[in-house]
Amino acid sequence: MIHIPYESVLPKTKLPIVIIGAGGIVKDAHLPAYRKAGFEVYGIVNRTRAKAEALAAEFGIPRVFGTLTEAVASAPPSAVFDITIMPDQFVQTLEALPDGAAVLIQKPMGDDYRQSRTILDTCRKKGLVAAVNCQLRQAPFVNTARWLINEGYIGELYDIEVKVTVQTPWHLFPHVMVHPRLEIQYHSIHYIDLIRSFLGNPRAVYAKTLRHPAKQLSSSRTTLLLDYGDALRAVVNTNHDHDFGLHHQESHIKWEGTRGAIKAKMGLLMDYPNGVPDQFEYCVLKGEETPRWEEVPIAGSWFPDAFIGSMGSLMRYKNGETDELPAAVEDVIHTMAVVEAAYNSSDSGGTTIQYLR
Repeated sequence: MIHIPYESVLPKTKLPIVIIGAGGIVKDAHLPAYRKAGFEVYGIVNRTRAKAEALAAEFGIPRVFGTLTEAVASAPPSAVFDITIMPDQFVQTLEALPDGAAVLIQKPMGDDYRQSRTILDTCRKKGLVAAVNCQLRQAPFVNTARWLINEGYIGELYDIEVKVTVQTPWHLFPHVMVHPRLEIQYHSIHYIDLIRSFLGNPRAVYAKTLRHPAKQLSSSRTTLLLDYGDALRAVVNTNHDHDFGLHHQESHIKWEGTRGAIKAKMGLLMDYPNGVPDQFEYCVLKGEETPRWEEVPIAGSWFPDAFIGSMGSLMRYKNGETDELPAAVEDVIHTMAVVEAAYNSSDSGGTTIQYLR
């Protein structure tokens, strides 16, 4: 069995965190991750103070601020600001932060590409050390796959496939489920960003995102094909409308190379929010031997462990402990460009077929 390092590297100096927002993602992922990593949450602010107070009581946060102005004024100079509100509030929030501050912005980086550009311009203008919480890049099973690929175990990567067939309870995300750009903007964006982190920027995208005829959602199923030329395939297929029990639900990422393959089951998305266990397997071809798959036990999952990675890497970069900032705004702006192109592709449709009359 190969020893594979999959845990995110923690900063040598942990910086205090000020959380802006108190929604479900904060309770379910941010705060459990920070507690697990031993990060200090200095304080929290939310427009509805009672929600912030409830989280403060549950997670032992010592300060609840009444306004963003108060939170910024009270924050230590070394604080990292964790913005977890809706994208249409990002710019005004970023404007209120101290110049040069470290900030982790919840994905997506804006509601459309024009807003994404404004967010990037604001970060540049203020000299912010800014990253977007595209945390799937640093999920334990992704770290494991990235290590195997970087070490050459599966040879030249020629195929990445993401397949999600689940029943997603969108009602748990009331502010998101009403969005006119639901599925790609708030879910498949994870996979677009993930694929980019392995393959770089695609030259084009083919996409179709669809609604369910009996549900009041803008979209809930998507097929995406990212164009990397005539040999490298990157495809995303999502279906959040599989309302037929757990038996045929599936949720995985598969990487194939010239000498091996990797498959990671993302158990979190199945039977959500309960989830099922993740599973990580790889196969390395060895001459004429029959291909054999090995399972690697991995502690932790997408929630909350990937959130340790996104916050921890920002702290390490801010401290000068590393010169790499995964999911920096300067990088994620390209993810948003792909998202925008995907919607344009979906709206414009495919090549019209000239049927014989």
